[in-house]
Amino acid sequence: MSTREFLLPLQPLLHDLVPTLAAPTSALSGPDGQIRAAGVQGVFHADRRVLSLAVLRLDGHEPEPIGHAQAGPGATRFVSLARRLGNPGPDPTVRVDRLRRVRPGGLEEEITIFSTADAPVTTTLTIETASDLAPIEAVKSGSISARKDNFPVRLEGDLNRTITIPPGESVVLRWSLQVDDPHAVMFPGPRGSFSRPTVTGPDRRLSRLLDQSLDDLAALRLTTAIDDGDTFLGAGVPWYLTLFGRDSLWAARMMLPLGTDLALGTLRVLARRQGTRVDPATGEAPGKIMHELRRSDVDVEGRLPAVYYGTIDATLLWISLLHDAWRWGHDPAEVEALLPALEAALGWLADHADPDGDGFLEYLDPTGRGLANQGWKDSHDAVRFHDGRLADPPIALAEVQGYAFRAALDGAALLDAFGRPGGDRWRQYADDLAARFRGAFWVDGGRYPALALDRDKHPVDSLTSNIGHLLGTGMLTGDEEARVAAALGSEGMSGGYGLRTMSADDGGFAPLSYHCGSVWAHDTAIVAAGLARGGFAAEAGRLVDGLLSAGEAFGFRLPELYAGDARAEISRPMPYPASCHPQAWAAAAAVLIVQSLLGLDPDVPNGVVRLRPLPDAPTVTGLIIAGRPVSFEGGKLTGLPEGLSVEERVQADG
Repeated sequence: MSTREFLLPLQPLLHDLVPTLAAPTSALSGPDGQIRAAGVQGVFHADRRVLSLAVLRLDGHEPEPIGHAQAGPGATRFVSLARRLGNPGPDPTVRVDRLRRVRPGGLEEEITIFSTADAPVTTTLTIETASDLAPIEAVKSGSISARKDNFPVRLEGDLNRTITIPPGESVVLRWSLQVDDPHAVMFPGPRGSFSRPTVTGPDRRLSRLLDQSLDDLAALRLTTAIDDGDTFLGAGVPWYLTLFGRDSLWAARMMLPLGTDLALGTLRVLARRQGTRVDPATGEAPGKIMHELRRSDVDVEGRLPAVYYGTIDATLLWISLLHDAWRWGHDPAEVEALLPALEAALGWLADHADPDGDGFLEYLDPTGRGLANQGWKDSHDAVRFHDGRLADPPIALAEVQGYAFRAALDGAALLDAFGRPGGDRWRQYADDLAARFRGAFWVDGGRYPALALDRDKHPVDSLTSNIGHLLGTGMLTGDEEARVAAALGSEGMSGGYGLRTMSADDGGFAPLSYHCGSVWAHDTAIVAAGLARGGFAAEAGRLVDGLLSAGEAFGFRLPELYAGDARAEISRPMPYPASCHPQAWAAAAAVLIVQSLLGLDPDVPNGVVRLRPLPDAPTVTGLIIAGRPVSFEGGKLTGLPEGLSVEERVQADG
C-alpha cells in the first residue's frame, strides 16, 4: 500500500454510474441498477444521502445486467436476466425490468419479472436497503462516518416476497422511498421556465443531444423557500445540485433562446443574496453576487461557508445576463425592478474588484480556507505558465477582464435605457480597460493573450481556452479576434473532441487534468459561439462537431468534462472519472450550439433581430423572442412580433 493510499481517502469516481434525477433528489447506481454501499452510489436529497443501499436479489442471487436506457425525464429502465431460473439452455427465459422513477423527495421502482419458461417459475425477491444520511461533502471526500442525527426516510412496498410467474406472463412489484427533510435548502422548481424547441437538419446528432439536454435541464430546476417560486438551475449531479452563481448564470444565459423567465428567476434569486458587507471569511463584499449556497446543518471538516462569495466573475455575469434578457425582450418593468441590484453590482466592480488598484480585476483568498482560484477554472493548479509552473496569487484572469469590459458596457446600456445616471462613466471604464489589457496581456510576439497576470504582474503565458471567452465581448479588435481564433484553431487546442482547456503544447498539459487539458462542454460551446459571431465559421464548426461527436459517445448526455485526448489517436472521447452528469451548463451547451448555428442575436429594445446562420443551419421551431414563438427555416426567421425587423448577414463557409 502506498503512502498516498494510506493517508488520503480518494474522491469516488462517477463516470460509470447511472443518474436518475428530479431536483433536489437524485439516484446514482451502477449500470445494473443496483445501489451498492460503495463510493457515491445512493439516493441523495438536498445534499444528504438518504439511501445508501438498494440491492435486488432473486433467491439470494443478483440478476445479470444486459443494459439500461433513459425512460424520459426522471426515469431510467434497467434490464437484467435471471439465468438460474426458467428453462435450461443458452436462451434466457426469465427477464427482470427495473423501472426507476425519481420525483422531488422520493423514489419509486416498478419491477417486472417476465417468464417465457415452459413451466411456472417460483422465486423469492428481496431488496436489501440501508441509509447512512451522509452529507454530500463527506461522500465526495471519500471518508464516511456513521451519522447519529436523523430525519424521516420511509420505505414502502414489496421488499421481500415469494412470487410465481406462469409461462408467458409477468409479475409486477413496486416499492418506494419518501423523504421528509425539515432542514433542506433546495426545493423543486416550478414547471415551465423555458420552451422545448424541435430541431431538424442534416446532422441528426444535434436533435438527439438537444432532446436529452432539455430532459436533464427540466430535471435540474430548483427554487428555495424564500424565493417565491423563482426558478434557477442546480449546477450538477451529484456534487453541485444547488445554487451556484457562475454556473446558474451561464446556464440561464445559454438558455435565453428558449425564453427569459429562467434568466429573471436566476437574477432575482441571486439579487436577494447580494453582498452587503465586507467579510473575508465568506468572501462577501457590497454588491457582490454569491458563488455557492449550501444547507447550514452540516459539520464537515474543510467545508466552505454555507453562503460563500468566493467568485471573481459571478457579479459581472449577473450584469450581462440582466442586459441580455432585456435584449431578448423580457418585460421592461421586471428588468427595471432589478436596477438597484445592477447599481450595487457596478459598485462592487468600482470599489472591490481591483484591490491593488492596478486597473485589473484580481482575486486572492486571504483565509487559506476558501477557493485558491476563483474563476471558472477553480482547481488549485489551474493557473500555470507555459513551462508548467504554478502562478502565485493574486491572479488577474484574462477572461474576467473581458467579462468586466462587457459588464461595463451592458450596465451603461441599461442605465441609459431606464434614465439612470452613470452610463458615460462605465463606457469610459470599458475603453480604459481594453487599452490596459492590450498593453499587458499579449504574449508570444502578440500571437495570443496570456491566461492571466500573476502576483508580480507577469503574464502567465500558457495557451488556454480562457482567451476564447474574449471573443464577442467587443474588447478585442477584428485583427486581435483573428489572432485568437487562429491560436484556438491550432491542433494543440482544437485537436480533441472540443476545445482543450490548455494546449497540448504547454508544459502543464494532461488530458485528464481537471482544468489543464481536459475538454469542458460549456467552455467549448461558449468559444464556438464567439467564433461564429466573429465570422470564423470553420473554427466554430470544428468545435461544434467535436461536441456532437462527444455527445453521441456519451449517450447524448454531455458530461461536465471529459478527457482531452487527440481525435487522431483515439476513436471516442474518454470520460473524466469524477465528472458530474447531468450538469446544467453542459446540457445548456446544446441550446447555445443551436443559437450559434443560426447566428441569432436579438435586440428587441431597438427593434432588430440579427441573423448570421452558418452553412447547413438546421430548421428550428419553438424558439422564443419577446415572449413569442418563432421559427427558423430555409434561412428565414418567421413569427416575430410586430415592430421587429431582421438584419441578415451571410456567414462565409470555411
